[in-house]
Amino acid sequence: MVGTMTWVGLDVHARSTYAAAIDAATGELARARFGPGVDAPLEWLRSLLAGSLTAVVVPAPEVEAAREMTRAHDVCRQELMRARHRVSKMLLRHGVVYPKSKTWTAEHRRWLSQQCFAEPPSETVFADCSPRSTASPRARRRSHLRSHSSLPDERWWPTVSRLRAFRGIDTLTALSIHLELGGDWRRFERATALSAWLGLTPSLNQSGESSRQGAIAKTGSMLARRLLVESAWHYSRQPRLGATLANRQLGQPDHILAIPNRAQQRLYRVNRRMRARGKPHNVTAGARSHEPLSEPHPVSPGRRTIRAIVAPTPR
Repeated sequence: MVGTMTWVGLDVHARSTYAAAIDAATGELARARFGPGVDAPLEWLRSLLAGSLTAVVVPAPEVEAAREMTRAHDVCRQELMRARHRVSKMLLRHGVVYPKSKTWTAEHRRWLSQQCFAEPPSETVFADCSPRSTASPRARRRSHLRSHSSLPDERWWPTVSRLRAFRGIDTLTALSIHLELGGDWRRFERATALSAWLGLTPSLNQSGESSRQGAIAKTGSMLARRLLVESAWHYSRQPRLGATLANRQLGQPDHILAIPNRAQQRLYRVNRRMRARGKPHNVTAGARSHEPLSEPHPVSPGRRTIRAIVAPTPR
């Protein structure tokens, strides 16, 4: 009941934590200040909430370390994209356009190295931007190789190999999604709970008796959400089992392969229905991004799918 709730706010800093709690029924306000660490704030919270305090999942150190590597790979991708945008937009401002359609090839890079500007400041800026747009791919490849070196870990590879059976999800994407979830899928009771945790479900705007669904909530891991949305674009094409996907599915049992193969059919139908209703491509991709793990089932919808994808705990 709302009248019995205690509202707590924490202002957490590196060396201190400031806390305040207000009783919704009496309006009584309590304040506290703690030093570094979490033990003292937790004890204070337990004294206020009468056993209703629920701990969140904290990733293991090895999961957090591997997650830092996959996130570093994504940072390299973002830096590469920004560097290329700066170079191309600077050339466009000066009226210089590459004559061919395909860019960032070896030939395009040679063409970039031949560009020069009349003004020294522009020459300096271009000389500074160009190496970044060509050096980033090398850093990204090194990060990619280091990320793949984490896969021999028997705790991660079974789940990653199952995720690779889905269309649009290869090794690095599967590893990144698995690590962004803390390496523990079992804490999600249903696939719909996973979608809500990732912010892939529509937001809800309510006022009085009116209720309206808005854009997706965009809570949780931004990296995992982006990877799932990118993968969802593959399901706009007709279902098929190409050579690349067939190689990724090798060695998987039939009950695992049935899930991604049915997902192809279902998501393609979703895409066609939404496009027929005039929905934009980005909206249909967002709607498809949380569908593969939400397959309906007569008993416990979505739960069997989660259990099938998650590998058994290694002994």
